[in-house]
Amino acid sequence: MADAAPITTQSLLRMKADGEKIAVVTSYDASFTSLLEDAGVEVLLVGDSLGMVVQGHDSTLPVTLDDMIYHSACVARAAKRALQVVDMPFMTYATVAQALDSAARMMREGGAHMLKLEGGELIYETVAALTQRGIPVCGHLGLTPQSVHQFGGYRVQGRDDDAATQLLDEALGLEQAGALLLVLECVPAALAKQVSERLHIPVIGIGAGVDCDGQVLVLYDLLGITPGKRPKFSHNFLEAEEDIPAALKAYVEAVKAKRFPASEHTLA
Repeated sequence: MADAAPITTQSLLRMKADGEKIAVVTSYDASFTSLLEDAGVEVLLVGDSLGMVVQGHDSTLPVTLDDMIYHSACVARAAKRALQVVDMPFMTYATVAQALDSAARMMREGGAHMLKLEGGELIYETVAALTQRGIPVCGHLGLTPQSVHQFGGYRVQGRDDDAATQLLDEALGLEQAGALLLVLECVPAALAKQVSERLHIPVIGIGAGVDCDGQVLVLYDLLGITPGKRPKFSHNFLEAEEDIPAALKAYVEAVKAKRFPASEHTLA
């Protein structure tokens, strides 16, 4: 896989148009990055989830810009083919000016290919400012972990009609502002399907059903090594395989064949 052509935003658009599912996994270091690329993962998400699974925090909020740059650079050194999407951490894009400064460091020092921002209407201007300056943006709607205290916990989003309408409107708004990718987290499968069908850009689901254009899992959830209770939408692929490379390949194959997520991983 490492010798294949690099994955770009245009590659992902073609995959959506062709109905080929996109496999995404979080990665935080060079060793796992190499294994994920060998398994055929198209997108590596350097997620601020590292605050919980690597650093031991109880949320993503303590993660700093320096933390993200460090882990992004580790991934970038090993990545040969996959598109590298990196989370902008909490309060590093509160204003357009701050977002531009943070993004410049992420791209220059961290080797990021695309930056992921949480939020809807409030960040339209920021998304437009970044994309107008040649910085690709991935949006993130639904359960946005940086807003966990505002939500009152990790809860499913978009269940009532008003919330569903708002989420769809904000997805369309992010696309219009210039986002080239969108993550939907913990939203009902029917709503995620509707969003995926309405948007021209690829929609990546996590706890959002099988009808998204691709799927993402936290690496540690995929391998069943996350401490404590794991989310309903996750699955331990290592449990049925002999080693980690086989588990990663099994995940990619399950996503491509639309076997994952199954009904037991899907939020109603």
